[in-house]
Amino acid sequence: MLKISHRGNIMPSSPIRKLVPFAEAAKKKGITVYHLNIGQPDIETPKAALDAVKNSDFKILEYSHSAGNESYRRKLVQYYKKAGIDVDYSQIIITTGGSEAILFGFMSCLDPGDEVIIPEPFYANYNGFAVAAGVVVKPITSYIETGFALPPLEEFEKAITPKTKAIVICNPNNPTGYLYSKEEMEVLKGIIKKHGLYLFSDEAYREFCYGGEHFSAMNLKGADDNVVLMDTISKRYSACGGRIGSLITRNKSIYDTAMKFAQARLSPPSFAQILGEAAVDLPDDYFSATKAEYLKRRDLLVSRLNKMPGVFCPNPGGAFYAIARLPIDDADKFAQWLLESFSYNNQTVMLAPATGFYGTEGLGKNEVRLAYVLNSGSLHAAMDCLEKALEIYPYNTASRSLK
Repeated sequence: MLKISHRGNIMPSSPIRKLVPFAEAAKKKGITVYHLNIGQPDIETPKAALDAVKNSDFKILEYSHSAGNESYRRKLVQYYKKAGIDVDYSQIIITTGGSEAILFGFMSCLDPGDEVIIPEPFYANYNGFAVAAGVVVKPITSYIETGFALPPLEEFEKAITPKTKAIVICNPNNPTGYLYSKEEMEVLKGIIKKHGLYLFSDEAYREFCYGGEHFSAMNLKGADDNVVLMDTISKRYSACGGRIGSLITRNKSIYDTAMKFAQARLSPPSFAQILGEAAVDLPDDYFSATKAEYLKRRDLLVSRLNKMPGVFCPNPGGAFYAIARLPIDDADKFAQWLLESFSYNNQTVMLAPATGFYGTEGLGKNEVRLAYVLNSGSLHAAMDCLEKALEIYPYNTASRSLK
């Protein structure tokens, strides 16, 4: 009998997308679903970037260089310089989304059975990429009570084994919105230098920092050989469907190895490279309005959540996500119930259960991730739905404690 691979069997489902069939069924019944489950902004993609694609004129849609168009990589050097990061175009590989950058990084630096340490909760797809690369994720827990701050040095030291080869961080963090400080980044530098580890730094949300300045892992002095930066234009320019990211490193051995994987997949998407290149020329103040809009949405979401009985949500320092603790027993069941059995004014809300963002079994059972990517009116309506749902949910633990 034919069998599916072990890798395929252990590949985790996306906590962000696994409830899509229930959302689709709700919509077929005429129910409006507010999608707070996924980081798909309703901010418009910059017109100048879209126009560059529409106005492109060529007779043949050719392969690009496997590292990406040189003109785009040179433009990215200008972008990174404005962000305070000094790199050369020859240290940049354009990837098919940030996802491919993560996978290239894992496969270039790690062998099957090697371990990576990741503070949890973490971006759920790190698990998927680890499975694809045969890598073992070793989570160390950050806690909602501290706003998901970096775990203490001692926790990293306890997790390190002879198989440990890397640490992975996302800064600002998806799913928690936590913004790692320069001091916390220096702690990580001390660990990777002491133990000879790689540091994979996912910095997809650097433009959206509200409680402090972003400090890139690329600016950790003396750690050039250790650091691999993974990036994407998806959230920066609200261009998620473009599937354009980048892997950046000053370590030539890593770069040369990643290039072999890049050559094997031939080249990154051409039209989205044109979009990304044009986007670099947007005015310097382009992000000011977008950042202000996300800040307004964050304040609305966090305020509404913390006014609900039994709900706690720390204030995120960046990105456009928050994790909230709800008075429920099982976030997966609650999220499905919202789509299958609940509506308020013919509306409901779709959330991402936090269980899928933890590597430790049993954690996140009463937590959900919310993406504040919708306009204020829609966010208010979504919070009205959530508040009403918690009032009538049969397994509301706050209600039970009052009986």
